[in-house]
Amino acid sequence: MTKTLEVVYDGSVFRPSGPVNLEAGKKYTISVSSPDKDNDVEQDPAFDIASLAVTTDIPDLSTEHDHYLYGLPKRRSP
Repeated sequence: MTKTLEVVYDGSVFRPSGPVNLEAGKKYTISVSSPDKDNDVEQDPAFDIASLAVTTDIPDLSTEHDHYLYGLPKRRSP
């Protein structure tokens, strides 16, 4: 089971900002992320994906990608 909870760290414990619906006394593992970092789109690995683009000079690559990737017959004639 995975749950996402918003919490506030008060200097010694994490306090949930709403109901948690978890069993009291049971051990849980938490992952912590800061909302400030999550909102920094420049840190996202996909942010600069356009820099990976290459020029292929294949005008029908987007419509005939199965032909170029897998060798299937072209769906349309030029």
